Amino acid sequence: MTDRSEIQARLSRVWGEPVTVTVPSTMPGGASRQTMRFTAETGGGTRDLVLRRDPSGPDGVVAMENEARAMVAAAAAGVPVPEVVDSGPSLGGHPYIVMSHIVGETIPRRLLRDEEYAAVRSALAVEFGGIAARIHSIPVADLGSLPRQDPIDALRALSDRYDTPRPAVELGIRWLRDHPRAEAPDAVVHGDLRNGNAIVGPEGIRAVLDWELVHRGDPIEDLGWLCVKAWRFGAALPVGGFGTRAQLLDGYERVAGWRPSDEQLHWWEVYGTLRWVLICRQQAAVYLEGRRNSLEHAVIGRRVCEAEFDLLLALGLTRPGAVRDPLATADTVAAEAAGTAATGRAPHDAPDADRLLAVVADSLQKDLGESLPAGSPRFMARVAANAIRIARREILLGAELEDRHRRRLGRLGFASDADLASAIRSGAAEPAEVAWAVAETVHDKLLVANPSYLGHPDSPKGE
Repeated sequence: MTDRSEIQARLSRVWGEPVTVTVPSTMPGGASRQTMRFTAETGGGTRDLVLRRDPSGPDGVVAMENEARAMVAAAAAGVPVPEVVDSGPSLGGHPYIVMSHIVGETIPRRLLRDEEYAAVRSALAVEFGGIAARIHSIPVADLGSLPRQDPIDALRALSDRYDTPRPAVELGIRWLRDHPRAEAPDAVVHGDLRNGNAIVGPEGIRAVLDWELVHRGDPIEDLGWLCVKAWRFGAALPVGGFGTRAQLLDGYERVAGWRPSDEQLHWWEVYGTLRWVLICRQQAAVYLEGRRNSLEHAVIGRRVCEAEFDLLLALGLTRPGAVRDPLATADTVAAEAAGTAATGRAPHDAPDADRLLAVVADSLQKDLGESLPAGSPRFMARVAANAIRIARREILLGAELEDRHRRRLGRLGFASDADLASAIRSGAAEPAEVAWAVAETVHDKLLVANPSYLGHPDSPKGE
């Protein structure tokens, strides 16, 4: 933790007068940056500020410098951002940014459902489009040597680092290569512009946050990322759950003076969805590689199939369709049996192991989860309940789905997913010939991990 005296000394030099600060308190969110809030007091009054630091230390100096420069340049271009008060290579041993604290809402589910934001919701897609255009108007030369990488090479590197061979990923990469995108001008790209990374008030967007992935590239990348299904949080509209693609492009055209094509936007939406598959795998690796014994990261590993399903939807290789949770049938049968035979599995007494897991999951979800205050404890109780239900479904369906998967691969002449993925990657297997098997596999994985996701709404490409 950064010492208060160090923050006070630094801000006193910046403002040229004595400064007193409160103890910084950690803010929720911010998976890759430490984010803390504190109040600074001077002779002229008080200011609420936010401190962001990169915990990787010296390795994050360049990234934090890019982030700070981008925010300053964005403000000059008319993008709503927090004011950068100070930044540098070391505060408490870590590169940092101190910025103004902006009051407003960032939680997407509240933005999509609370009555307070009902009036502004329909305008957010247009507003995001205009903000994206202003970001892309920033002169690239003003930000020095921003990183730039071929987008498909970046996906391949991420896949090879954090994933085992995965057929759905290979289908996505193959599609991107087989559908070359139209070239667009080199621009400053935010890299994570989406619902959840903006502070919103009843009147609109007050600030764009999280500039840590800023880079040079195709500006339409930001627009495609805004359309990724993960950022709809269960709502149907394709841009953040609150707007249409046409509205997004309308807002962009009004500011930029040109309109990206539907084909360009779709390419980058597929790209962004595939990128999200790999980011989920990257997050799961935190647990799988033993870097953190994290329940949340462990469960993410089992929910990568949600992003795979979204990818197949974007590619037109599957469709949503509601299914009944296998546990609903199993629990009904168990409840009926309990009324006539109060015995467990010999020599144990009732209830059996599955019923114990069921009542623990229900208690975590309802009794504990609903009684806890909003925030991390309630969230983690729900994650734990979800993990138990995933395990129960696997116990219930595991043998059947394993046999089905083996026979499915056998029809194609492959012994494993790795073999199928390698064949797609090398060109030995044509996507049109194997897509059905990949879609059925993802369906079966979701049947265990989150069957309700199979019925999530999707929006047509042109909406």
